Amino acid sequence: MSSQTETIRRTTVPQIANRKGGEPIVSLTSYHAHTAAIVDRYADFILVGDSLGMVMHGMDSTVGVPLDLMIMHGKAVVRGTQKALIVVDMPFGTYEESPGVAFRNAAKIMKETQCGAVKLEGGARMAETIRFLTERGIPVMAHIGLTPQSSHVMGGFKTQGRDEDTWHLHEADAKAVSEAGAFAVVLEGMVEPLAAKITKQVHIPTIGIGASADCDGQILVLEDMLGLNAWTPKFVKVYGDLGPQIEASVKAYAEEVRDRSFPGPDQTYK
Repeated sequence: MSSQTETIRRTTVPQIANRKGGEPIVSLTSYHAHTAAIVDRYADFILVGDSLGMVMHGMDSTVGVPLDLMIMHGKAVVRGTQKALIVVDMPFGTYEESPGVAFRNAAKIMKETQCGAVKLEGGARMAETIRFLTERGIPVMAHIGLTPQSSHVMGGFKTQGRDEDTWHLHEADAKAVSEAGAFAVVLEGMVEPLAAKITKQVHIPTIGIGASADCDGQILVLEDMLGLNAWTPKFVKVYGDLGPQIEASVKAYAEEVRDRSFPGPDQTYK
């Protein structure tokens, strides 16, 4: 008697959208196939974030990340996964000029990576573009609050909403992207009471990163939560200590090579 393998179906955009007010949505970033395969077992969606420019390529900010680099990493993550919805960041300069330019670049990302959605930064100013994309079949996750691609304008990575007089601006951004058709919105670097308030106001799921635990879901940069980076944001809970572990392993290997105690083929190939 032959056994049949059950077909694994990816999480869809409507399934994420329907989680508003329900079971919290789990998400992490990933940039390559092998870590994506691990994250895939636990995450509802995986973000191929333009943070890869800083985390993997040593850039000072996300501004210098090119479209082709996002596509290359997006392909790898899709290859390494079966279950999670894959969302790919649109890098700086690929969507701000006009809705038409945004559509061409978003379509390129989706066709070449086979991802399920794209993410772009900006609130009310990007509402027209979000509507243009979603009306043409491209699911969009929005991103407001601290938007890293605008860090030069913001004067760095600063928590948003410390001045309560500015709250209405962030609330207007959340309302605009929601009404424009975004299926979810990332709230980054935002004071907790404001993020909690926005979560109650909009009809789409909010995904917090350095925001409120009351958001509909949470996301972290994988390398941050694993302790791989020398510096991590204050809001990140570090679940691992892989940086020192990797260094210790590399050091042990180097020492064995140098003192000629590294095992030969007869010891390693069994």
